[in-house]
Amino acid sequence: MLSFLPSTMLGATCILLVVINTIVWTVPVHIFAMTKLLIPHKGFQARNSRWVMAMVRGWLWGILFSLKLTQNIKWDIKGLEGLRSDEWYFVNSNHQSWTDIVVLLRTFGNRIAFPKFFLKKELAWIPILGSAWWALDYPFMKRYSKKQLEKHPELRGKDLETTRKMCERYIHTPVSILNFIEGTRFTAEKHEKQNSPYRHLLNPKAGGLAFALGAMNGKIRKLLDVTILYPDGPINFWNFLCGRVSRVVVRVEEHLVPEEFLRGDYMNDSAFRNRFQAWVRALWKKKDDLIEGLVSEYITSGGQF
Repeated sequence: MLSFLPSTMLGATCILLVVINTIVWTVPVHIFAMTKLLIPHKGFQARNSRWVMAMVRGWLWGILFSLKLTQNIKWDIKGLEGLRSDEWYFVNSNHQSWTDIVVLLRTFGNRIAFPKFFLKKELAWIPILGSAWWALDYPFMKRYSKKQLEKHPELRGKDLETTRKMCERYIHTPVSILNFIEGTRFTAEKHEKQNSPYRHLLNPKAGGLAFALGAMNGKIRKLLDVTILYPDGPINFWNFLCGRVSRVVVRVEEHLVPEEFLRGDYMNDSAFRNRFQAWVRALWKKKDDLIEGLVSEYITSGGQF
């Protein structure tokens, strides 16, 4: 364990280990990505995808090993019973920091198919990682501002259509699609601006979930609803790497998606859309109550926030 190092040095060491691990594994990923372009045979590409995912598992092991070396965190994780790596899941979580991604990787490990998550299109230009994400069929989303949509109304719904096209690639291979349906990281300022009815969450955006379920044509029947709490208080990714997070609480609840929501026209069927949004709001209310209960539990036990 390297947690005895000064915090800044610890953060730099953790970043160095992660970078080295990433470079080691992205080299073979890029080699296989080139063969993916050069050899379009479907059978070969299916084997290619399995080989690439094996490398991703190696990368994940390296990330988790780096965390074990550098972090002294008490993990309180519940709700992982019965999960399968050969099952299709939609994974949803509340969103507070980039740290959430690391927490989710640590939580699920190899228990479920490696998660695919939606990325901003601009991230495709990040050296090494952008092309690796492309090779792994990660969906890149282009977000449009209200001003852009007012000027070009034909762009409305384009991001959701991207969701549909990308999810069609996952029909034949088990996958876990990860999405933060709040759409952005939680802050007190955003919470106040939205006038959110929830105490610890922003308003959920149900469209991405609805389109993913529809695009998968009934393959995804289970929703893993993940609740993440940092009892030490609001954090950023650098503070996490520097070892300033002592505890992480994670609760996972598995829900069967109601049959009526596996297929449906969210965009054009207002009755379907209203029912779907009501279902999501009910899940969000339950999550908000869970967070409130966890916060109260830690306060009662003498935890400091």
